[in-house]
Amino acid sequence: MYKNVLQGIDNIAIWPIVSFVIFFLFFICLLWWVFTADKGFIKKMSQLPFEESCLNQDGTVISSTILKKNDTSISIPD
Repeated sequence: MYKNVLQGIDNIAIWPIVSFVIFFLFFICLLWWVFTADKGFIKKMSQLPFEESCLNQDGTVISSTILKKNDTSISIPD
């Protein structure tokens, strides 16, 4: 049934090519960004999961600490 529906659409063969080109361009752009991105930005973003910070309601940081690998004392602010 689906085969007959798809055969009835004019120029259906172009859509797989279009989707491949979109994917390929996205992949190339992503590779370009990876190799040209600022290494300091990458380092900062990689450390975000290890930071514990308290924020005011306006978004400013009250305190910020980086958890160490063997640190077992984790305090969660109220």
